[in-house]
Amino acid sequence: MKKLLFSIHDVTPRHFVRLQRIDRILTESGIGASYSMLVVPNFWKEWPLDADKSFIRWLRAKADDGVEMLLHGYYHLDETPPQGMGAKVKAAYMTNSEGEFLSLSRQAARERILQGQNMLQEVLGHPASGFVAPAWLYSDDTKHVLEEMGFERAEDHLRVWSPSTRQQIAFSPVVSYASRSPARIVSSLLWSRVATTALSRFDVVRLALHPHDLDVEALEVEFKRVLHRWLKERQPVRYRELAAA
Repeated sequence: MKKLLFSIHDVTPRHFVRLQRIDRILTESGIGASYSMLVVPNFWKEWPLDADKSFIRWLRAKADDGVEMLLHGYYHLDETPPQGMGAKVKAAYMTNSEGEFLSLSRQAARERILQGQNMLQEVLGHPASGFVAPAWLYSDDTKHVLEEMGFERAEDHLRVWSPSTRQQIAFSPVVSYASRSPARIVSSLLWSRVATTALSRFDVVRLALHPHDLDVEALEVEFKRVLHRWLKERQPVRYRELAAA
């Protein structure tokens, strides 16, 4: 059976209310715990995981239920000037100052990933086996660090791969939404509609949701439409199950 890989980005105490709302939607959808959460250890340097006990309890309960937890940067905040024209274009058009790992050096990337793993170990009792950079943007040095540290799963806009083996796990353009401007909302809706049909031949489709997507009614309606349709046609899986297939 074809598969659906669904993930929630920006899992942080900052978005606790929105995340609980998403959780209710997923419960109603019947997806169960067959999805993944991308956890930010210290969102924007203002919301550290270990400072919010109620959020920790909620996150642990989700992990205990079987929801997969991946490391999603450390601050989710880009304070490093982009190096090179390609990085400058990505920083300008593909994120709003949140491409944290787009221009990091090997040493800086390693330090933040280690900090993040230590935080997840403290909060969840285990580190993450997967890493997804904020905005799906990686420096070459970050990719080398993921390989050296033996991460089993990572993804960008187009694919899921294993840094530890350098093997591609799945090629599948991600369906996601952007809510920070009218133009991005419209383009998100168009891509979502087109992708529902255009990606039907793919063995794996990826659907990603950010908490702020639910701030726009049209995006929420569209997300629910896609989720409902794909759950009728596909088996929901987590990254670890996709890698094991």
